[in-house]
Amino acid sequence: MRIGIDIMGGDFAPQTTTEGAILAQKELSNVELVLIGDESIITSILEEKGADKKDFSIVHTTDIIGMGEHPIKAFKQKPKSSIGIGFHLLSTGQIQGFAGAGNTGAMMIGSMYSVKSIPGIIRPCITSVMPKENGGVNLILDVGVNADCKPDVLYQFGVVGSVYAQNVFGIENPRVGLLNIGEEPEKGNLLSQASNNLMTDSKDFNFIGNIEGRDLFDDKCDVIVCDGFTGNVVLKEAEAFYYLMKKRGMLDDYFSRFNYEIYGGSPILGINSNVVVGHGISNNEAIKNMIKLTAECVEADLSKKIKEAFK
Repeated sequence: MRIGIDIMGGDFAPQTTTEGAILAQKELSNVELVLIGDESIITSILEEKGADKKDFSIVHTTDIIGMGEHPIKAFKQKPKSSIGIGFHLLSTGQIQGFAGAGNTGAMMIGSMYSVKSIPGIIRPCITSVMPKENGGVNLILDVGVNADCKPDVLYQFGVVGSVYAQNVFGIENPRVGLLNIGEEPEKGNLLSQASNNLMTDSKDFNFIGNIEGRDLFDDKCDVIVCDGFTGNVVLKEAEAFYYLMKKRGMLDDYFSRFNYEIYGGSPILGINSNVVVGHGISNNEAIKNMIKLTAECVEADLSKKIKEAFK
């Protein structure tokens, strides 16, 4: 298995991305890490940290897509960027997974242009983890890519979320809930009402009905479906609670699990390969876990499983 890492992407790259790759290499067996970025800088950091350059493959480039650049324009104009080269390697089968904490829009555009959407998928999406109080996790999707959705798009989120929960997190017959302002089917806006009606009695996933905001962290379901606007608000609010608890010295075993570093990143679901997007502020621990999550997605053959679900 070969996994590519965008070493130049992220607020603290290339230092933290290289350090994260070093940490991941120590924990991953039978995985070759391909570091994509400025070779002289990467080599210098490897030497600084006492890592052996022979343990990695390095693909040299000095071109970078910045965090604030327009995704489509930047991806087209910078084919030799670390993101552009990463997607070239992925689309030509030279790597089986690609991970980066850089420009999220460029990572999404690269996925759509290079490895493309799985036939039948209307819109790929990204997901995140909500820790349950009982020790498990809820997966929530979408969390930012698709701010405006139609009912059939939310229905597909239920399908891909179920496949991801089952094959990467080992949850048998995942329970899918639709995030709403009430449990009754007729509650919510027009999108929620139409989506509930479409999901009811679905043969494609185990739909348990509407859930409310108070159910985000309990064991009522395993997969939470919502539009990307709502999902991103929920995700950022959960992050805010973690930092507030940490600032006030109130973290315990449960609230410590809200730390994004533990989960590393979010896979782009609904494309023909394995791409994981990390948080822009990722430190070396988060980068390590982003790379490990990418390996788990490749190991689970996630994109193939989703493709089979849409045949």
